[in-house]
Amino acid sequence: MKEKTGKLSVPFAVQTIGLTKTYKEKSVVKDLNLNVRQGDIYGLIGRNGSGKSTTLKMIGGLVRPSEGEIRLFGKPVGDPLVRRRFGVLIEEPGLYPNMTARQNVVMKAKCIGLADEKSVDGVLEMTGLSDTGKKYVKHFSMGMKQRLGVALALLGNPDLLILDEPINGLDPEGIQELRRLILRLNEEGKTILISSHILGELSKISTNYGIIKDGEMMEQISKEELEERCQDYFEIRVQDVHRALPLVQESFASVRTEVADRQTIRIFGLTDGADVVRVLVENRVPVHASGFHHMDLEEYFLARMEGGRKYV
Repeated sequence: MKEKTGKLSVPFAVQTIGLTKTYKEKSVVKDLNLNVRQGDIYGLIGRNGSGKSTTLKMIGGLVRPSEGEIRLFGKPVGDPLVRRRFGVLIEEPGLYPNMTARQNVVMKAKCIGLADEKSVDGVLEMTGLSDTGKKYVKHFSMGMKQRLGVALALLGNPDLLILDEPINGLDPEGIQELRRLILRLNEEGKTILISSHILGELSKISTNYGIIKDGEMMEQISKEELEERCQDYFEIRVQDVHRALPLVQESFASVRTEVADRQTIRIFGLTDGADVVRVLVENRVPVHASGFHHMDLEEYFLARMEGGRKYV
């Protein structure tokens, strides 16, 4: 299957159709349609318990779906040739703590039938672990362990990487190292499907996003579409929203307003906020604070999780 993008037609690396997983009559993933184009870094977003990990486990062949279809590179996920084209890092990597990085990779290589030691050296070099020597994994930092997990997933030179919360628990340096690695792998042609609750990091690397709530796909959106929707807005905190809102709407008919909470109004399409403050003050509506802001991925995500802000 392919998706038309302007004049280009980009094949899907991952496509799910009506994907559903039920445990004891409770659906944790419901009729999920997900589309990841080849070459994407696709960020899967959702709260804890939203079905992200279960979805990735089904795509990676670790959990059997209750219903629906999974296609990787246009073929069923169970196809033996397709299974060689993806690598998976779900939750914590399975590492042997009393072995070195190289010994861990050699062990995994033998398990999947790789006899060529060049592939072992290649993934260690790629993940920045080739100089760890005889240091045992139990002495690695969390960031080094995560990079070793990625190295294991890279064995066999897969076209697709599936990473579930790979930056969870990392310190800032570890996060930066993993971010650089993911971007470099993507530049080399690998498609990456990644979940994380650290939305600020996802926004630095992702080309597309899927937002899941209670096992259902709320929205799939590209980075460009997200940037268009995350507009600048002027925010005012007032004593009485019910008095302030009609004044703003009557005085500035071309703007769009959004009530964020009982004391906060966001105004989109405004270039100068001074006139808004003046109108309110002249009408004796106390203004506690005001200023311009830019909606980021986290704010957009929270708005979608809450079912959308109330537009008035």
